Amino acid sequence: MNILVTGAGGQLGRELRSLSGGFGAHRFLFLDRTALDIADPAGVRASFDGFRPDVVVNAAAYTAVDRAEDEPEAAMRVNRDGAGVLAGCCRDAGAFLIHVSTDYVFDGRASRPYRETDATGPEGVYGNSKLEGERRIGEADPSHAIIRTSWLYSAGGGNFVSTMLRLGRERETLGVVFDQAGTPTLAADLAAAIMHIALRHDPKFHYRGIWHYSNEGVASWYDFAHAVMELGGLACRVEPVTSAEFPQKAARPAYSVLDKSAIKKDWDIRIPHWRDSLRTLFSTNHPC
Repeated sequence: MNILVTGAGGQLGRELRSLSGGFGAHRFLFLDRTALDIADPAGVRASFDGFRPDVVVNAAAYTAVDRAEDEPEAAMRVNRDGAGVLAGCCRDAGAFLIHVSTDYVFDGRASRPYRETDATGPEGVYGNSKLEGERRIGEADPSHAIIRTSWLYSAGGGNFVSTMLRLGRERETLGVVFDQAGTPTLAADLAAAIMHIALRHDPKFHYRGIWHYSNEGVASWYDFAHAVMELGGLACRVEPVTSAEFPQKAARPAYSVLDKSAIKKDWDIRIPHWRDSLRTLFSTNHPC
């Protein structure tokens, strides 16, 4: 099987690359944004013609949530137009598309975990661009699985865990919001789930689905930060603050817990609790 991964320089792309070494029977092509602009139809077609993928994992995304408010065209170009280009090429090539989306497609006003069938209602440019990407994929209609996830982190790079560790070394106290609830997701866990789906899918079947994946459990950003300080052995005291005390350009969902029942049932995937995955990260590869 030939598996093409876009966005190979990001958190998820790096984890997929790391996993690929254990699947020697398959060919992989990892392309970062300098090697492939997913919104460029000619460039995408050339990559498809040269590699002939059976599966395409789209881990490429514009993820600068606040900057997207000032750069809506840039966010839409990658998250909407790029998804549409990949979907059209996958349809024409008969390739299975696994596309990564986000909890930001919801309005964050729920009081129970979001199901795949719940109404969407993004409140910012980033979430809207990702939702438009989902719609473009549906319109092109390749065989596809859209995987919505939340609060992604990994060792190193720019994510919440590495930021908390850096600030924890610099400060004695740190205020972190406690009135936004969701679930941290270890990028390595999501990568494993995506690889499982890529290898388990039936090429003879035309998939049209959305599934949710995050680690199990619920946390606030305050809870998450407190756990990072504890596992990192840092003395920095984490103080709970409200979202109003920490204003940001783009609105964040107040509640974005995802219901994972469907992906566990349909794809036979086991999902670890977020605290267990965070401990695993610290025990196997201490974040920078």
